[in-house]
Amino acid sequence: MSWVTLIIAGIFEIFWAIGLKYTDGFTKLIPSLLTIFAMLISFWLLSISLKTLPLGTAYAVWVGIGTIGTVIAGVILFNDSLNLLRIVSIIFIILGIIGLKITTS
Repeated sequence: MSWVTLIIAGIFEIFWAIGLKYTDGFTKLIPSLLTIFAMLISFWLLSISLKTLPLGTAYAVWVGIGTIGTVIAGVILFNDSLNLLRIVSIIFIILGIIGLKITTS
Protein backbone atom coordinates (compact mmCIF):
# COMPACT_ATOMS: atom_id res chain seq x y z
CA MET A 1 0.00 0.00 0.00
CA SER A 2 2.90 2.38 0.69
CA TRP A 3 4.08 2.05 -2.89
CA VAL A 4 0.63 2.92 -4.25
CA THR A 5 0.50 5.95 -1.94
CA LEU A 6 3.97 6.97 -3.11
CA ILE A 7 3.02 6.67 -6.79
CA ILE A 8 -0.05 8.83 -6.23
CA ALA A 9 2.13 11.35 -4.37
CA GLY A 10 4.42 11.41 -7.41
CA ILE A 11 1.47 12.05 -9.71
CA PHE A 12 0.42 14.99 -7.57
CA GLU A 13 4.00 16.25 -7.78
CA ILE A 14 3.59 16.31 -11.56
CA PHE A 15 0.37 18.32 -11.14
CA TRP A 16 1.97 20.93 -8.93
CA ALA A 17 5.05 21.23 -11.12
CA ILE A 18 2.86 21.85 -14.15
CA GLY A 19 0.70 24.17 -12.06
CA LEU A 20 3.71 26.35 -11.27
CA LYS A 21 3.94 27.19 -14.96
CA TYR A 22 0.33 28.40 -14.97
CA THR A 23 0.52 30.45 -11.74
CA ASP A 24 2.63 33.16 -13.41
CA GLY A 25 4.71 33.55 -10.27
CA PHE A 26 1.68 32.97 -8.02
CA THR A 27 -0.05 36.02 -9.46
CA LYS A 28 -3.03 34.07 -10.84
CA LEU A 29 -5.41 33.03 -8.07
CA ILE A 30 -7.07 29.84 -9.35
CA PRO A 31 -3.92 28.20 -10.76
CA SER A 32 -2.08 29.18 -7.58
CA LEU A 33 -4.73 27.63 -5.33
CA LEU A 34 -4.81 24.43 -7.39
CA THR A 35 -1.01 24.23 -7.36
CA ILE A 36 -0.85 24.71 -3.59
CA PHE A 37 -3.56 22.07 -3.14
CA ALA A 38 -1.61 19.60 -5.29
CA MET A 39 1.56 20.39 -3.30
CA LEU A 40 -0.18 19.70 0.00
CA ILE A 41 -1.66 16.42 -1.22
CA SER A 42 1.69 15.34 -2.69
CA PHE A 43 3.62 16.10 0.52
CA TRP A 44 0.94 14.50 2.68
CA LEU A 45 0.93 11.27 0.65
CA LEU A 46 4.74 11.21 0.63
CA SER A 47 4.72 11.55 4.42
CA ILE A 48 2.30 8.63 4.71
CA SER A 49 4.51 6.43 2.53
CA LEU A 50 7.50 7.33 4.72
CA LYS A 51 5.88 5.47 7.62
CA THR A 52 7.02 2.19 6.07
CA LEU A 53 9.40 3.00 3.21
CA PRO A 54 13.02 4.12 3.66
CA LEU A 55 13.47 7.88 3.31
CA GLY A 56 16.03 7.74 0.49
CA THR A 57 14.00 5.28 -1.54
CA ALA A 58 10.69 7.10 -1.12
CA TYR A 59 12.14 10.50 -1.87
CA ALA A 60 14.06 9.31 -4.93
CA VAL A 61 11.01 7.53 -6.35
CA TRP A 62 8.76 10.54 -5.62
CA VAL A 63 11.15 12.92 -7.37
CA GLY A 64 11.72 10.42 -10.21
CA ILE A 65 8.01 10.12 -10.93
CA GLY A 66 7.69 13.89 -10.80
CA THR A 67 10.67 14.37 -13.08
CA ILE A 68 9.51 11.89 -15.71
CA GLY A 69 5.95 13.20 -15.69
CA THR A 70 7.03 16.81 -15.81
CA VAL A 71 9.37 16.20 -18.75
CA ILE A 72 6.60 14.42 -20.65
CA ALA A 73 4.10 17.17 -19.78
CA GLY A 74 6.58 19.82 -20.87
CA VAL A 75 6.93 18.16 -24.26
CA ILE A 76 3.17 17.79 -24.70
CA LEU A 77 1.91 21.04 -23.16
CA PHE A 78 4.75 23.50 -23.68
CA ASN A 79 6.56 22.17 -26.76
CA ASP A 80 9.74 21.43 -24.80
CA SER A 81 12.36 19.71 -26.92
CA LEU A 82 12.65 15.94 -26.99
CA ASN A 83 15.78 14.29 -28.26
CA LEU A 84 17.55 10.98 -27.91
CA LEU A 85 19.59 12.05 -24.87
CA ARG A 86 16.47 13.17 -22.99
CA ILE A 87 14.74 9.87 -23.81
CA VAL A 88 17.75 7.86 -22.63
CA SER A 89 17.90 9.94 -19.46
CA ILE A 90 14.24 9.23 -18.73
CA ILE A 91 14.89 5.52 -19.27
CA PHE A 92 17.73 5.68 -16.72
CA ILE A 93 15.41 7.34 -14.20
CA ILE A 94 12.81 4.60 -14.77
CA LEU A 95 15.48 1.94 -14.32
CA GLY A 96 16.58 3.64 -11.10
CA ILE A 97 13.02 3.62 -9.76
CA ILE A 98 12.66 -0.07 -10.66
CA GLY A 99 16.00 -0.82 -8.99
CA LEU A 100 14.94 0.96 -5.81
CA LYS A 101 11.64 -0.93 -5.78
CA ILE A 102 13.36 -4.28 -6.25
CA THR A 103 15.94 -3.65 -3.53
CA THR A 104 13.51 -2.27 -0.93
CA SER A 105 11.90 -4.84 1.33
